[in-house]
Amino acid sequence: MTAAIYRDAWGIPHLRADDVRELARAQGRVTALDRAWQLEVERRRAEGTSAALLGPDHLPWDRFVRRTRLDDTARRCWTELEREDPETAHWVRAYVDGVNEGLTGASLPLGTPGRWEPWTPLGIWLGIHILFAGFPAKLWREQAVRHLGEEAVGLFATDGPGTSGSNGWLVSGERTVTGRPIIAGDPHRFIEDAGVYQQIHLSCPEFDVVGLAVPGIPGMAHFGHTGSVAWAITNAMSDYQDLYRERLRRTGAGVEALGPDGVWRRAARHTETIEVAGSGEAPVEVEIIETDRGPVIIGGPEGLDDGSDADCAISLRYPPRVTADLGFGALLPLLRARNTADVDRAFDHWAEPVNVVQAADTEGGVLHRVAGKVPRRAAVNGVRLVPAWEPGHEWQGWHETPYGGLTDGVAVMANQRGLAEPLGVEFAAPHRADRITALLAESQRWAPGDMAAVHTDTYLGSAAPLLDHVAALDGLTPEAARLRETLLAWDRRMDADSRPAALYAAVRTALVRRLAAHPAFAALTTPPAYPEVLLPWLALVPRIAYALAHLLRAEKLYGVDRPEEVRAALEEVAADPPTGTWGDTHRLAPWRAIPAEYDEPALSGDHDCVLCTSAVPGLTDLAARGPAARYVWDLANREHSLWAVPFGASGQPGTPHHRDQLPLWTRGDLIPVITDFDRLEKETDV
Repeated sequence: MTAAIYRDAWGIPHLRADDVRELARAQGRVTALDRAWQLEVERRRAEGTSAALLGPDHLPWDRFVRRTRLDDTARRCWTELEREDPETAHWVRAYVDGVNEGLTGASLPLGTPGRWEPWTPLGIWLGIHILFAGFPAKLWREQAVRHLGEEAVGLFATDGPGTSGSNGWLVSGERTVTGRPIIAGDPHRFIEDAGVYQQIHLSCPEFDVVGLAVPGIPGMAHFGHTGSVAWAITNAMSDYQDLYRERLRRTGAGVEALGPDGVWRRAARHTETIEVAGSGEAPVEVEIIETDRGPVIIGGPEGLDDGSDADCAISLRYPPRVTADLGFGALLPLLRARNTADVDRAFDHWAEPVNVVQAADTEGGVLHRVAGKVPRRAAVNGVRLVPAWEPGHEWQGWHETPYGGLTDGVAVMANQRGLAEPLGVEFAAPHRADRITALLAESQRWAPGDMAAVHTDTYLGSAAPLLDHVAALDGLTPEAARLRETLLAWDRRMDADSRPAALYAAVRTALVRRLAAHPAFAALTTPPAYPEVLLPWLALVPRIAYALAHLLRAEKLYGVDRPEEVRAALEEVAADPPTGTWGDTHRLAPWRAIPAEYDEPALSGDHDCVLCTSAVPGLTDLAARGPAARYVWDLANREHSLWAVPFGASGQPGTPHHRDQLPLWTRGDLIPVITDFDRLEKETDV
C-alpha cells in the first residue's frame, strides 16, 4: 500500500493514500517533516519534560502538568480507546508511526527528537486544552469574594485572561448567492510560531477532506470540509472542571483526605523528578497526590506551597480523568461524514473541550449544537471552590446536548451567552456576536469572497461605556477638552493607521492602571501562593482591563468615583499623548519556544472587535492572541472555499513557506482552497 505527498503553491500538504491507515501514517509523517520542532515541544509539554529541553523558565508548566496527572490521563484514555474503539486506536497508532518516521534524523534547534508513544497525541490534546475551561477563574472569584464580599462574585465577569474564544457564523442557502450554505469564522488562540493550526488535505477511497488540523493530532477535529458537508467550532465557554478544597493529613502510610461522608481515605501519592536544562540546574522533585475528587494541583497536607494557609490544598476534577474518554472516537466519523446527520452523530462522541458546533451540507442541511461532556452538579461548583468534606458537590451524570437553530437564515457563535448558557458561568461579552449579526444583516445575499469584510471588522462596541463617561465630563483643561472632542468624533474603529484609536487606547490604559491602583482593590493586588501557571487569572490589571465595560456600568463600585478616575485618565493622556497611530504599539507578539527576532507587523483590531487581536490594556498593547486561522467553507463548490493562517505551512524558520501567509493574514486576505490533485505538484511517495 502506498501514500503520496503533494504540495500547492503555498506549501500546504495534500496527501493521497490507498486506505485510511496509510493516510494517517502519511499525515503523521508530513507533520513531522513540516513541524518537527513544534512536535517535540508539544510532546514534552504534554509529558511535563519541557524544562529538560528549554530550561528553568518552563519548570512551572512541567510541575503543573505532573500534578494534574496529564500524561497518566492520556495513557488511561489510550487504554480505554484500544478496548472500546480498536479501529480508531489502530488509526491513531498509524499516525504515530508516521510521526516517528518523519522525526528520524530531524534537525532541531535543541536536542534530538524523542520517540512518540501511541498515547502521545492524546496527551498533546489534553495539554493544549487543560486550561480551556478557565477553571482558574474560580480561584479569582474566591479572592474577590474573600476581600470584597459576596456581591463581588460576578464583578469582574469577562472572557478572562488565558481563555480562548472564536468567531463563527453559518449562513443558510436562502442568504447566499449560490443557494447553498456558507460557514466562516476564525478561532482565537495565543498566536504561536509555528501555528496551532495546520492546513491539510487528506484523500483516500473512503473520503476526501480538507481542513485545519492540530499538529500532533490525526484528522481534523475542529474545521473540515468533505465536499458534501463542512463543520466548524467555537469555544462554548462551558464549565466542566471543578476545584475542591481538600483537607489532607499525613499518616505513617502516606496521605489521607477527608471525604463528604466524614471518613478519612487514603489518597494516592508518589514523587516524580523533573530534569532541568542549564548549567548548574538541579533536578526538581514534585509530590503527586490524588484524592477521590482528582489530582491535587495546589498545596498539600501542609497547606499552600509557602505554608501560608494550612487549609488550602486544592484538587481538580476534569472529565477525561473521570471517564478515561478523550473523545477521539469522533475523529474518524468526522472524516467519513457525508451530511449534517453524520457530523451530528460524530460529535456525540466528543468529550473536551466543550464546543459549539456548526455544520452544513450540500443538500441544505444545517446543524447548530453543543458538543462535549459537562457534569451535572450543584450550581456553586461552577462558581467557587467547594469543600470536598461536605456532601452535595458530587457529579451526578452529564448534561444533555443543547441544540439551536437559525434566525433569519443565520447563526452566529462568538462565545456569547446563548446556546451553551445552561452549561456555563462566564461568557464573552456580546460585542463580537452582536456586530457579526449586524454585519450579516446588511446583505441578503452573501458570497464566499464577501466574508473577509466580516473577519476584519474593527468596530469596538465595548468603547461605549468609557466614551459615555468622557462625554459627561466638563471643566477640563484645554488640552483635555480637545482630546475629548477627538474621542467623541472617532468612528470607534481600531484600525492600525488610526490616531484616534491610539488616543482611546491610551486613555483606556491610563484608566485601567488607575482603577488597579485604587485602595478599593488593594487586597487583590497580591495573589496567594498558587502555581505560577495559574497567576494570569489572578492578576488584577488584566481582570480590570477585560471587565472595564462592566466595571464602568456596574451599579456601584466600592466607593470608586468613576467620573473622577476617567477625568484623571483623560487629563493624563492629554498632557502626554501618544505620538503615533494604534498600529505603532499594537503589534503581533507570537509565542515561540525559543525567542527569535522578527519585525512583526502592526495590527488592526482589539479584544472586543470581530477582528479580535487581544492586548492587555494597562500592561501592553502588543497582541499575543488573535485569529489562529481564518476559513470560509462554501457548500456550493469546495474549490471556492478560502483560508489563511498567521504564518505559513512550514514550522521551519528560513524556509519559503514559514511566513509567506503573514502579509495576507495581516491584511485579512484569504487564499483559495485547492483539492484538485491535477493542480498540485507531487513531492514524494511515503
